[in-house]
Amino acid sequence: MAETGRLTRTAPTAPAMSQVTLLRIVIILGVLATWEVLARSGWLYRDVVPSLTTLGAALFDLLSGREYYFHLGVTAAEIVAALAIGGLSGMAVGLVLGANRFLAAAFERYLYYLGPTPKIIFFPIMIMWFGIGPGSKIALGTLSCFFPVALSVAAGMREIDKVLIRVGRSFRANTWQMVWKIYLPAMRHPVINGFRLGLGIALIGTLLAETKLSNKGIGFLIINAYSTFDMPRMYANLIVLFVIAIGANSLVSRIGGLDNIKRK
Repeated sequence: MAETGRLTRTAPTAPAMSQVTLLRIVIILGVLATWEVLARSGWLYRDVVPSLTTLGAALFDLLSGREYYFHLGVTAAEIVAALAIGGLSGMAVGLVLGANRFLAAAFERYLYYLGPTPKIIFFPIMIMWFGIGPGSKIALGTLSCFFPVALSVAAGMREIDKVLIRVGRSFRANTWQMVWKIYLPAMRHPVINGFRLGLGIALIGTLLAETKLSNKGIGFLIINAYSTFDMPRMYANLIVLFVIAIGANSLVSRIGGLDNIKRK
C-alpha cells in the first residue's frame, strides 16, 4: 500500500513536465510565426524585421566565416576575465561583510546604492585608466559583475546555520578553513546565483563597451551591422549571442547543482 501511495503521488509529475515542454514549444512557434507575419506584412521598412529565411541565410554566412570566431574569442576572453576578477573580488567582499556586522553596517549600503547604477557611465573613466583596448572593456565588465556577487554572498553568509559555525570554531578552524569547509559549502546556492547574475551583467557591460569604442568583438560587429543597416547580420549576431548566453547560464546552473534541485 505504501508503494501504491508513492506511485500515485509521483505519477502526475511526468504529464506536468510534458505539458510544460509542449507550452514552451507552442510559445516558440508562436513567436516565430508572429515574426514571419510581421516580416511579410510590409508594415515596416525593408529588413527591419527580416524573414526567417533571410535570417537563416545571415546566420549561415556569419557562422561559416572565420572572422566571426576571432571576434567571438575576443569577447569571450574579456567576459571570462571580467567574471573572474569581479566574481572573486565580489565573493571576498561579500564574505567580509557577511561575517562582520560593523563593516556591513558601514559599507553595505553603498553597495546597494551603487549596484543599480548603470555602469556604462563609468566607461570614460575606464578608458582614461586602462586605454581603449581590451583593458577598459574588462574593467567595465568587472565593475558590472562585482556588485551582484558581493551582495548575494553577503546575504548568503547571514543565512548559514549558526550550528555549523559553532562546529567549525569548536574544531579551532582558522579563517581559511572556515571559508572552504563551512561558509562556501553552506551557501553554495547564493554564490552560484550571484555568479549567474554577475555573468549576465558582465556580458551586458562588456558588449556595451565594445559598441562604444572598439574595432573588435561581438559588440563591434553588432554596432557595425547596425551602422551599415545590415539588419539580417545584426539579428544573426544577436541570436548567436543569445544562444551562447543561455548555454553559459545553464552551465553555471549545472555546476552549482541548481538544475537538479529544481527538478526535485
